[in-house]
Amino acid sequence: MAAGPAHAASSVYEAEDATVFHGTVDTDHLGFTGTGFVNTANEAGAYVEFTVDAPAAGDATLALRYSNGTAAGRQADVGVNGTVVSAPAFAPTTDWDTWAVSRIPVTLRAGANAIRVAATTAGGLPDLDSLTVADTLGTQWADALVDSTMHRYTPATVGGWSYPVALYMMGQYQLAQHTADPARRAALIAYVRAWADRFVDSSGHISNSFTSLDSMMPGQVMIALYRETGLTKYGLAAKQIHDRLLPAAGYPTTSDGGFWHATGADRAEQLWSDGTFMADPFMAQYGRYVGDSAQSFDIATKQLVVYASHLQQANGLMKHAYDASKAASWADPATGLAPEYWCRAVGWYGVAATEILDLIPADQPRRAQLVTIVQNLVRGMAAYQDPASGRWFQVVDKGGSADNWTETSCSAMFTQTIDTAIKRGYVDSATYQPVVDAGRRGELARISLHADGLTYLTNISEGTNVGDYAYYVARPQATNDFHGLGAFLYFSEEEADD
Repeated sequence: MAAGPAHAASSVYEAEDATVFHGTVDTDHLGFTGTGFVNTANEAGAYVEFTVDAPAAGDATLALRYSNGTAAGRQADVGVNGTVVSAPAFAPTTDWDTWAVSRIPVTLRAGANAIRVAATTAGGLPDLDSLTVADTLGTQWADALVDSTMHRYTPATVGGWSYPVALYMMGQYQLAQHTADPARRAALIAYVRAWADRFVDSSGHISNSFTSLDSMMPGQVMIALYRETGLTKYGLAAKQIHDRLLPAAGYPTTSDGGFWHATGADRAEQLWSDGTFMADPFMAQYGRYVGDSAQSFDIATKQLVVYASHLQQANGLMKHAYDASKAASWADPATGLAPEYWCRAVGWYGVAATEILDLIPADQPRRAQLVTIVQNLVRGMAAYQDPASGRWFQVVDKGGSADNWTETSCSAMFTQTIDTAIKRGYVDSATYQPVVDAGRRGELARISLHADGLTYLTNISEGTNVGDYAYYVARPQATNDFHGLGAFLYFSEEEADD
């Protein structure tokens, strides 16, 4: 059986209060906490040892705040009660005034624990500012996930213009909005901006024909950067996508005005629940933060209503897709509907609808209709939550099938949607807060820190077409897939608003 948490909350231990072997407490660099930081001698064997009190034995996360102004990593051993449990290489931090965090999973015993950070090379340790100890629920998972992703990828290698990467970038942008440390906040934004600048030139043009709703979702990043920097080029980039969806641009729609999922013949007349997140929040954000408010809000809300009119069923859930022509191989010949409720498609709609309700004015004509759609959707989500794990199944309504499995990205989305609906007063807390609480526990059970100090988020469905039950449950289950990373960050930022 896995150990339980060692701490009920985070505890901070300043390095200057620890035992220091061959080092000094200094104050000659900026940004430290407490009364100073520890600067060890440049030698192997120099160490800083913290005494950590744990109220009970169990798992915990050590977060070491450090600065390394050299060009190379500084290698160390981290020991717990005399046993080395990790050998982190404290990566460079640009200069000695910039601080970073290295996270290490450990198991603590009840009572006093000796946590020793010892240099293993002649360069000594980095400057150490503090140690934060948290249990597995108290860990700042969003920060840890972002740090891990930025460690794994540079803005040049993280991926191209695609909605999964853009979803992650929007999650990182949201994290930056909740980050108090100015240097940390600037670094998070700089990473997002460096990625975006690969695709938008100095005149604000993006080389993309925007023939699918998926291709438009990264426009949210352009709006975020326009808000952040005020630079015209980001506003113009967003306008290019916005204008593609105006009636005059001729993006194809069904007879009742729903945007096709893509313009190609193989997507003709098709409305996918996924598509609501790809285009509709972008349009509402554009109306709120850039301009053309009335028309943008009208387009965003109309799409949600049209899609729901076809996809939402009596149980409150959204079928994955609808084909008005009934020509697709998956389409029911009578209704045009896809056969299954694929969990992430349902989640996309929930996240889109709750965000758009936050963006549109109180007197927007479709607001009441959207609230009703969300209320029914929440009812459906809650009805199919897995009572054992708190998560939701890949095919939502078939949890009793042995080959079905609980999926991580949609579980984050469902939890976020219900949590937001409670906070906004769309549904009652007494009925649905237990669903959110179980969803949180289930989602957090899917993320962990490994010995390399990096986060691993598991059981994420890879990108998915429309299909039958066998197709969905056979989809590969990935680790650290951007669909899941982005959804987890959105979920975490809703948690941060609690």
